[in-house]
Amino acid sequence: MTKELKKKKTKQAPKDLPKKQGWKVVWEIFLLLVWVGVAVVASQFIVGILIALVAGTEAFDKPVVTAVFSAVSYSLAMFLVIFVPPRLLAKWRGMGSGTISREELGLKGWPTWTDVGLAPVGFVVYLLLAAGLVALFSLFPWFDASEAQDVGFKTFIFGFDRLLAFFTLVVIAPIAEEVIFRGWLYQKIRSKLWNEVAHPAAIIITTLLVSVLFGLIHAQWNVGVNVFAMSLVLCALREITGTIYAGILLHMLKNGVAFYLLYVLGMGA
Repeated sequence: MTKELKKKKTKQAPKDLPKKQGWKVVWEIFLLLVWVGVAVVASQFIVGILIALVAGTEAFDKPVVTAVFSAVSYSLAMFLVIFVPPRLLAKWRGMGSGTISREELGLKGWPTWTDVGLAPVGFVVYLLLAAGLVALFSLFPWFDASEAQDVGFKTFIFGFDRLLAFFTLVVIAPIAEEVIFRGWLYQKIRSKLWNEVAHPAAIIITTLLVSVLFGLIHAQWNVGVNVFAMSLVLCALREITGTIYAGILLHMLKNGVAFYLLYVLGMGA
């Protein structure tokens, strides 16, 4: 009996370790969120300053410059988020090769018909969820649901300028934001929580953290609430399919509808 009790005590002894490990995980997740937020904002600041120095601030009135600014900013943000942390860890701690796989980014394989089918379904769910959240926030006097989102392009643009705006807003932006948020960040936070809390809780916490940050970086209350609702659905699609392809398609659909309303019908004027 004594030996059995000793064995049980030996097995039960490490119960204090999860607390320390838990705080470490919380700290690491906090750093991940801060890093992504800083990388996205810093990339816009860096590219904006460079363009202003080269062409002047008045150049941002031109759709071509706005398109270049957006494309380069998104590319720099993806580089900072995806490649810098792994390489720093590889260099400083000797952890891994400093590379990240397509599977980790949610880009395993290629889009399937399931992804294509889930995108419009998710779009409908997002619209209903966003409508509910906007109605709820509209109860507060400081919330302006009708405030227009400034995406850099003027409302009435035609020809090549409209094509540039379409490519920037409907193609580049959805791909970049999905890779960063539902690809890299979602996978990193989820993997850190997976062995610390119950699996459903890990998914819910990850989804909320990613979605809150995604809303905050849009720096506008009504837009933030809207994209928060969209991110909830995008994270669910990431979990259901294991990739971000359905999310990219949904995001493109959402931005495509907004593009049509703003730049074809001119409803934002």
